[in-house]
Amino acid sequence: MIFQFNNLFTILELGGIIFLFCLTLAISFFIIKWDARSQLIRRKFHLYVISPLTCILFSFIPLPEFIIGNFLSLLIVIYVLIAAITSFVVKYITFKVIGVEKYGQISNLERGINLLNVKDLKVFYPLIGGIFRRQIGVIKAVNGISFKIKTGETLGLVGESGCGKTTAALSILGLVKKTNGDIRFHDKPLPFPYSNVIRQKIQIVYQDPDASLNPRLKVFDIIAEPLKNMLGINKKDELRKKVLELMKEVALKREHMDRYPHEFSGGQKQRIVIARALATNPELIILDEPTSALDVSVQAQILNLLKKLQKNYGYGYLFITHNLAAVNHIADRIAVMYLGQIVEIGDTDQIFSKPTHPYTQALLASRSEVDMKNRDIKFILHGEVPSPIAPPTGCTFHPRCSSDVRTKECEFDLPHKIKIENGHYIWCINPPKQ
Repeated sequence: MIFQFNNLFTILELGGIIFLFCLTLAISFFIIKWDARSQLIRRKFHLYVISPLTCILFSFIPLPEFIIGNFLSLLIVIYVLIAAITSFVVKYITFKVIGVEKYGQISNLERGINLLNVKDLKVFYPLIGGIFRRQIGVIKAVNGISFKIKTGETLGLVGESGCGKTTAALSILGLVKKTNGDIRFHDKPLPFPYSNVIRQKIQIVYQDPDASLNPRLKVFDIIAEPLKNMLGINKKDELRKKVLELMKEVALKREHMDRYPHEFSGGQKQRIVIARALATNPELIILDEPTSALDVSVQAQILNLLKKLQKNYGYGYLFITHNLAAVNHIADRIAVMYLGQIVEIGDTDQIFSKPTHPYTQALLASRSEVDMKNRDIKFILHGEVPSPIAPPTGCTFHPRCSSDVRTKECEFDLPHKIKIENGHYIWCINPPKQ
């Protein structure tokens, strides 16, 4: 009996060959993306190519004609299994080679390095209305702000509710698309959407810890989730060791590891959120009102904890708050925002000892203090915050300004940058009286 040797490529038509090749690509893509650790691999081209190439080589293996005629369906199943097994093996070897566990170590950053540079950032939201749902205007949430943050430095961002502080933070995080401007991280522009590596390096601590913690997960699972998904640590012993180290950093105990969020106080919940933010080994941490929902004594604990972590590891902080006492305690520099724009920026001592812009002076005069002899409120900033949909012409603060330097020009001319002293600037129409 004479056997005729053929292979899959000589038996199948062109359409079948293309189908099998696309099938192997789909299988490779699914298996590689299935594991969250795959985002740690920057170049995945070899993972997607090796499996189809292996299947192509298998297709050229000569087979007796009666096997192809009677067991063609079985050969296709084997073909698919080879693609799946090859993808698993290649991915496993790649994970072993890159050694993802080493990325889990908290690094100590060198101080004074340019970390974040925001220049003329604008974030406008379209205003939709009318019968045809067309854009009839824009909400200028952030209208051209600029600032810098270095490693080991805290920039406090203060202002009234609705001035655009949180929108600016969300834009820096890549959660809101910027309308215009430049955001640079380590002097490199950040493309939208952000890569997974950038998302590891920029973290946020939200105002309400209850809203940012999953009530169905234990503390161990909450802190271990970024370790597994972002750093590729999957070994149970290694995870528990890392989670315990992070909990000790934020003054939580071992017995807290297997409890649920509802079993903790507000301050402890915020410590859990901070530990989760530290899990990805970040460089910049955005703190969006991290102490506003806490008692005064607990606020001091959280602020001291943040200062300790910054001293030990050199993190850069963007500290967003209404609490002037808190920002005075933790910030190195302060930027004052009003209606989407920065009106004054400088060192903390400069802002508190020599406030120059009328709005900054009004904010500092409005803060409440413990005074047993005089319990009356000394100063009230009159008027309402204008709408960002239709802001006033000229200086946006002029309808509420009670400064002696206010003139008719403030209603028409745009503010310009005025240097008060080294590192201390305001945006105003008329220079202040010295």
